Amino acid sequence: MRSLIQRVLIRTSVHKVDPAPSRLKYRIQRWMLTPGIRMGVRFGVPLCAVVAALSVFLADEARRDLIVSTANELRAEFENRSEFLVNVMAIDGAGRDLSEDIREIMSIDFPLSSFDLELAELRELVETLDPVKTAKVRIRPGGILQVDVVERTPAVVWRTRDGLALLDESGAFVAELGSRDLHPLLPLIVGRGADEHVAEALQLVDASRPLNGRLRGLVRIGERRWDVVLDREQRILLPADDPLSALERVIAVSEVQELLERDVAAVDMRLAARPTVRMTEYAVENWWHIKQTNAGNP
Repeated sequence: MRSLIQRVLIRTSVHKVDPAPSRLKYRIQRWMLTPGIRMGVRFGVPLCAVVAALSVFLADEARRDLIVSTANELRAEFENRSEFLVNVMAIDGAGRDLSEDIREIMSIDFPLSSFDLELAELRELVETLDPVKTAKVRIRPGGILQVDVVERTPAVVWRTRDGLALLDESGAFVAELGSRDLHPLLPLIVGRGADEHVAEALQLVDASRPLNGRLRGLVRIGERRWDVVLDREQRILLPADDPLSALERVIAVSEVQELLERDVAAVDMRLAARPTVRMTEYAVENWWHIKQTNAGNP
């Protein structure tokens, strides 16, 4: 009996199923244990499920409109909070007339949310005004729109056929001028193209200081050179090249020999190698009279 039971146990142990996985299951298990697959199963599958659910939910146009309108309402409510409102504008560095022009050109209705202000565009808008050289626009604490302006400083008065205009040292237009008497101390330049050579004109004006206020203005001739106009209708004709040196040369000679104190109508320096002096008609008539008188005497 015991031997029979032993034989049955032996047969059962021989035909017992092997617990090891098959080759396919082993490969699947190994594949599932790789980091990329584990990450995909852990996060990718839920993400795909969420995306699919959102796609189904947003497929309805009414639902999309509801979400957009709700988001816009929340955004508007946030942007219109009191701490983000701009209530007033402050302008520094500009005169009364320019400040009024800035307020008019910006045309802002306060109060306004700071999120609705494009500061870069406002700055460019302010700098389009002729008297404005540079501008800065920022929002100060307390809901103040701060505009800092650097005005152009008039350097010369430019006379054209259309009237008088103020120009700065770079030749940029500043403003129209109704009367020369409003800026009597600014040098006067005349002629077409004179606004493009303001820097050179200012150098000539500075060099003419030894003339003790006799300078009346500079005339641009042929858009290529300058004439220096003095009182008593005297002129100094300067060359197109290096006019500053030519003017300094004339002034130096005049200081030594009093050239410009005589009856001289013009000093022509257009040819540096051959300066020419043209006398006034009165001086020429006197010269001929003296010559004829001397010729008549024995």
